[in-house]
Amino acid sequence: MEDKKGFSLRQKKSSRRPAISAPKQLSNQSTTAHPTYQAPHRVNGLKEKPTHANTERPSRPGEKTADLIKRRYSTRFAQLPDFNQTDAPPLPNGRLQTENPKLNLPVSGSAHSVNVDVAALKDPKLDPESYATTVLADASDQQLREYQTSLRKLKNRASTDLQQNVFQNRSQFIKISKDAEKLNNEMRTLRSQLAEVSTSVSNLMLRANIPESRPTQDDMATRSRKQANRSSRADLQNMWNVQLHELWKHVEGSQKYLPAIPGRHVISEQSQWVELDAATWRTKKRARIILLNDHLMVAIEHKRRVDPSTLKNGEREKKAGTKLVAEKCWALQDIDILDLASMANTRDKDEMTNAINIRCGHESFTYRSDRSSTSDKTKLLSDFRMASEELRRALRANTETSAKGTDTMNYYAARDPTLSQKTDLLRSLSNSKNRPEVLIEVDGNQRNLRWVEGQIDELDIEVALQHFEDAVRHVESLRKLARGLNGNTIAQDLIVTKVDGRANKLADLVVQRLKDTHSFSNATQTNVAWLVRLGFDDRARESFLQARSDAITKRARQCIFEGDLRDYIFQVSFVYFTLMKNTVNIFQRCFPTLMMSACVKWAKEHLDGFIVILSRQLSSVQRGSPTWNECMDQAKAHAMMVNDVGLDFKGLVRVPDEDS
Repeated sequence: MEDKKGFSLRQKKSSRRPAISAPKQLSNQSTTAHPTYQAPHRVNGLKEKPTHANTERPSRPGEKTADLIKRRYSTRFAQLPDFNQTDAPPLPNGRLQTENPKLNLPVSGSAHSVNVDVAALKDPKLDPESYATTVLADASDQQLREYQTSLRKLKNRASTDLQQNVFQNRSQFIKISKDAEKLNNEMRTLRSQLAEVSTSVSNLMLRANIPESRPTQDDMATRSRKQANRSSRADLQNMWNVQLHELWKHVEGSQKYLPAIPGRHVISEQSQWVELDAATWRTKKRARIILLNDHLMVAIEHKRRVDPSTLKNGEREKKAGTKLVAEKCWALQDIDILDLASMANTRDKDEMTNAINIRCGHESFTYRSDRSSTSDKTKLLSDFRMASEELRRALRANTETSAKGTDTMNYYAARDPTLSQKTDLLRSLSNSKNRPEVLIEVDGNQRNLRWVEGQIDELDIEVALQHFEDAVRHVESLRKLARGLNGNTIAQDLIVTKVDGRANKLADLVVQRLKDTHSFSNATQTNVAWLVRLGFDDRARESFLQARSDAITKRARQCIFEGDLRDYIFQVSFVYFTLMKNTVNIFQRCFPTLMMSACVKWAKEHLDGFIVILSRQLSSVQRGSPTWNECMDQAKAHAMMVNDVGLDFKGLVRVPDEDS
């Protein structure tokens, strides 16, 4: 019956479960060539049981099914890699980069720190909110604090670098400015020498065209009179004043252009000139050209008005005449006179032989001499060039004098704004007329106030860069230098005022540094030494004690009352007496013994403050109770800590009675 139905996997389960052996490793060859399996064969027409090389077992129902399952679980699908190979490349040791190329955030090998990426912070398109969200998304409180500390250090370093760059550029700018000023002076000297050469050549060329004339009797008389008048400077000045008054009298309106100043005088005066129209070259008015040592004035002839009621018949034509009216006046350094004869064409050369052109800015005026000879024009051009050259030399001398005046005390005082409050010193500077140049002997060399000014600039740079040791040494040397100027009180006051201003600024920086590092003995000792050398002993003492007072107040407020009075009193008393002990210890190391009274007074004030807190906390506790006694014992035990520094406050720790 079972043979007819054939083999089926859905046959009924037998009560006996088939035993499946453990899976064995098979080769990649076909199952027909399995080394441990022998196919069944027939012997005498009977089917033998399959045999295995290693084991033999009896045949049972489901043998084929078990064999199929065994083959299924024995199949090898892939060859696993060998992890024991030694030729594999090593892992990279550097930091891995995130997938976001914009932020480029570094990832440390440890997952417990967040690093600051300087390149990402320098990006001008950085969004702080998104950056912080990306970097600090999974950061803990400790990592946030470390990241904040790193940012502060980076900010301080950037600020220091910026400060260094600013003052380095300032030093280079000062050096370049001095070089530029020196080069400017050399160019000015070269320009003046070239102008002298050009003027000399022009005068030689002009004088070569002037015909020699024999002096007349009037000329000889005039020359002798001038020589007599020039016997002294006073006579020459009187002669110039007479000429100027004569000019005011004959030329109407000339006093408005040419007021009386010392040294102003008339060089030449020519009347045979006419003004020409620049477009048509026609004559407009008759003119008189007057050359002075610093100005050139042109006066025009106008008809004089006569009142007809005061004249009889026939006298109008006799009395009517002309007068000179000042029309134009220029400073010699603002104008230039050109000879039109050298610029005219061949056709107009005869007409322009005696013509000149006066240019002032964008304006141009043309004049021509009525005389046939060119002597008037040549003399006017020669006198104009000589007067211009003398005026240029005088202006250059005044400029050099004012440049030398920069070394005077007025210039030295004007550069420092701190002297604006020293009214007495400025008044003495302005009243002292004869101020010789102050020379200071430094290391055997004579130095002027400009050298002192350079030392003050170096001190400013040292203070700004916070080079405290060099700045303090510089202040001491300048003060020593000022004490040596006993013969010149004005220069001594100037140097002392400038140095004191820089010393105050330096002391402010050192005091701030002292307040920041008051808990460190070595740093406090260094800062106090600088302030003592600058002369700010009291300020150093007050700043240190004030910083320690702020520390005590801050630490005492951090003690929180959580219900246990004894614990709270323990914390407050420990804070007070520990900080008092450390303060007295640092004070004894940094300050002289003569100032210990101020420290003892400070400690007593804070002891009184502690007693006020103790009394307020024990006000609700019965006197003599166990809690009361325990709190007082703790406070007295902590008060004995100051015995190590020479103070005894144990007997002062008490709560006063309500009556007292």
